[in-house]
Amino acid sequence: MPKQQYQVLADELRAKIESGEWPPGTKLPSRSQLCREYDVSDTVVGKAMMILRATGLTETLEGVGVFVAEPK
Repeated sequence: MPKQQYQVLADELRAKIESGEWPPGTKLPSRSQLCREYDVSDTVVGKAMMILRATGLTETLEGVGVFVAEPK
């Protein structure tokens, strides 16, 4: 069964984090930037971000943005 768009996007963003391209503390691009860059809807970006947050790779600071979390 093929992966959903949000799973593919989550995998691509996870790869950037795990490779060190986005080290801990890096602010991720905004949802609208990610929508444009990956040519996906806001819903797809939102679901991908939920996966990253649920797996502990990112943390959200309300009103500031989403950041790569420090490894635990």
